[in-house]
Amino acid sequence: MDIHHLSKMANQIGSFFEAYPDREFAVNEIAGHLRKFWEPRMRETMLRHLDAAKADLHPTVYEAFLRLQTAEAAH
Repeated sequence: MDIHHLSKMANQIGSFFEAYPDREFAVNEIAGHLRKFWEPRMRETMLRHLDAAKADLHPTVYEAFLRLQTAEAAH
């Protein structure tokens, strides 16, 4: 899977949730959306290459991936 394409898709999701004034809510909603609607391979690819993708990701989206990473590490 192409990391740049996944980053673009993640940023599109983030753009929708950026309209919410509560950043914490937006981060949680982005993480929830990624968990529910992205297939595991897509999430795993992004998490494996998160440092490389950081420059392409909106900060709110990057934070959502960090939360997913923490949650998946706990399991």
